[in-house]
Amino acid sequence: MDIKIYNEREVDVVVVGAGHAGIEAALASARLGKKTVIMTISLDSIADLPCNPNIGGTGKGHLVREVDALGGEMGLNIDKSFIQSRMLNTSKGPAIHSLRVQADKKKYHTEMKKVIENQENLYLVEAEAKDLYIENGQAKGVITMAGALFKANAVIIATGTYLNGLIMMGELQYTSGPHGLKAATEFSKSLIANDIFLRRFKTGTPARIHKRSINLDVMEKQYGDEEIIPFSFLNIGKEFDIEQELCYLTYTTQTTHDIINVNLHRSPMYSGLVEGIGPRYCPSIEDKVVRFSDKDSHQVFIEPEGLDTNEMYVQGVSSTLPEEVQKELYKTIIGLENVEIMRSAYGIEYDCIDSTSLKLNLESSQIDNLFFAGQINGSSGYEEAASQGLMAGINAVLKIDGKEPFILDRSEAYIGVLIDDLVTKGTNEPYRMMTSRAEYRLALRQDNADLRLTQKGYDLGLVTQERYDLMLDKKETIEKELLRLKSISINPKQENNEKLENLGSASLKTSTTLYDLIKRPELNYDNTAIFDTERVEIPRQYKLEVETQIKYEGYIAKQELQIAQFKKLENKKIDHIEDFSAVKGLKKEAIQKLNLQKPINVGQASRISGVSPSDINVLLIHLETLRRIENAK
Repeated sequence: MDIKIYNEREVDVVVVGAGHAGIEAALASARLGKKTVIMTISLDSIADLPCNPNIGGTGKGHLVREVDALGGEMGLNIDKSFIQSRMLNTSKGPAIHSLRVQADKKKYHTEMKKVIENQENLYLVEAEAKDLYIENGQAKGVITMAGALFKANAVIIATGTYLNGLIMMGELQYTSGPHGLKAATEFSKSLIANDIFLRRFKTGTPARIHKRSINLDVMEKQYGDEEIIPFSFLNIGKEFDIEQELCYLTYTTQTTHDIINVNLHRSPMYSGLVEGIGPRYCPSIEDKVVRFSDKDSHQVFIEPEGLDTNEMYVQGVSSTLPEEVQKELYKTIIGLENVEIMRSAYGIEYDCIDSTSLKLNLESSQIDNLFFAGQINGSSGYEEAASQGLMAGINAVLKIDGKEPFILDRSEAYIGVLIDDLVTKGTNEPYRMMTSRAEYRLALRQDNADLRLTQKGYDLGLVTQERYDLMLDKKETIEKELLRLKSISINPKQENNEKLENLGSASLKTSTTLYDLIKRPELNYDNTAIFDTERVEIPRQYKLEVETQIKYEGYIAKQELQIAQFKKLENKKIDHIEDFSAVKGLKKEAIQKLNLQKPINVGQASRISGVSPSDINVLLIHLETLRRIENAK
C-alpha cells in the first residue's frame, strides 16, 4: 500500500540516528542556533553502548578529550555515569597516556537522553528513515517509513550498524539491529538509488553472563585509580565521591581453543556465509585462535555492565559461533566453569559507505549538503563516532551559513588524523583509532586537548564562556609557572647537594635553574618542592602539564619543526584544479585518484594511495609555475 507523504516539519538540519555520532552532530547543530531534528529507530537506543561498557582507551581517550575541548557532550556524560576509572600506559611517556572508564550503560543512556530532551532547538523523534529527499542535487530532507517529510537545509547520516543489520550466530542468521532492536531495512535502497556506493562491514560482541555464576576468587582483581581524573576539562579538580566497581582478569584455556577449532566450520566467518569485513584490532575469539595458533591462552576481562544489573561483559570473547558451542566454550574459561549466559554473543553485519567519497568536512562529494558520520563511514567505536558526529554537525551549520568548513589537520588533533585517514586513505576494515596512527602524538596529548582546541570551539560559538575562561586560566597558570621555575636559581652549596643525594640525584657543581633540575629523570615537579619555598599549589593536572613541557622540551621543539614542515604542504591549496589531467607530467593512476578524491591541498594529495612522491613534485612545480605567471601579470 502506498504511504501518503505529508510535511511534518521544516528545520535547518535533520540527523538520522541517535547513537554517539548522531548525538554530537545534533547537539552541535542545535547549540549553534539551528533548528534540528534527530530521529532514531528507537528512543531506547539513544547513546546505546551495544558492545563494550566503557569509554576511552588507548587513542580513543584522546578523541573524547578533544570532543570535550570543542564543546561536545561525551566527556561530560561519561563523567556522570562511570563506575570505574583508569589511566592507561602511565609507565610510558605522556604521549600515549589514555583515560579509560567503565560506564553504567543504563545511566549513560538516561543522562544523555535528558541532555537531548532539554536542548533548545533540538527535536527528538522516534522514526525510521526511508528516503533521502533530494532537490537539484542537494539533500533537502528525509522521508520516514510513516510518510513524514522532514525538510531541511542539510542532512547528516549517522546510522551506526542499523542499515540492513544482520545478526549471525553459527547457522542462525536474521535481520536485526544491535541489542535485538529493529534494523533499518529500507534506507539503504535510497542511498543506492542516489548513486552512493555501499559495502558490508562486520562487528561483534561477547556474551553477557550472570555475576553469581562466576568464580571471582580465581581471577585477578582490576582496581580503578585511587585518584580519579575526569574526562571533561570542566570537571578537572572536582571530587568524585564514588565507590568504584571491580573488574577481573582471567584466561582462556587450551580446551577453549580445542572446542573452537573443532567447530570452526560452523562460524559464519569461516564457513563463507559472511560478506562483511570484521575489525582487525577487535577480533572474535575464533579469529584470535586461528591467527595466534601458537598461544595456549588469551586474556579475558570480566566487566560490570552497570550498578543496577548482575550482567557482566566478557571482554575478549566475542564470537559468531552457534549458541550451544558458545555455552560449551565459555565454561572452559578459568572461573566460568558454572557460567550462566544471559545474552549470547553474536556478530552483526551492516551497510556502510566508502569514506573516500567524502570531503574533509564529511560532506558527500556527490550530493551537496549531505553529511555522513560514524560507523557508516567505516569506523568502529563510540569515540570515533562521536568525533565525526561533532565535526559533521559543525560543518553542516557552516555550509548552511555559507562559511568555510571547519577542518582539523593531522598536526592539530587526533580527530584530524581520524578523518584524514578515512577520507584520504580510506579503510578496508572497521577503522580503530590508536596512538600509533598520529605522527605528532607528543604534541597531541590528551592532557593538552583544551589548550589546542578550546579556542577553536569558542570561535565557532560552540564552547561556553565558562569553559573558555577555564582554558585561559590554565594556559596563564602554566605559562607563569614555567617562567617562575626558570627564574629560580639553585646553587651548589652543601645543603642543596645533600637534598639532591637524598632524592637519588647527582650533586651540583655549578648553579642551575629549578626548571633545568626538573629535567633530570629521577626528579619531578613535586619532589623538587624542597628547593622552592615560594611555590603556590596548583591543580594536579596543571602540574603534570608543566612537568611534561619541561621534561620533553627538546622533543616537543623537534616535533614543532616537523609540524611546520607538514604545514607547508597543507597550505599549498589545489582545490582550484578541476581536472588533474591538465597538470602535465602526472601519471595516469595519479590523475584518476586525484580526480576521484579531489584533495584540497598538496599534503592531502600526498597521502592518497597511488599518488607517488614524483607526482607530488609535479604538482609543486605546477603550482610554482602558476605563481610566477600570476606575479608576472
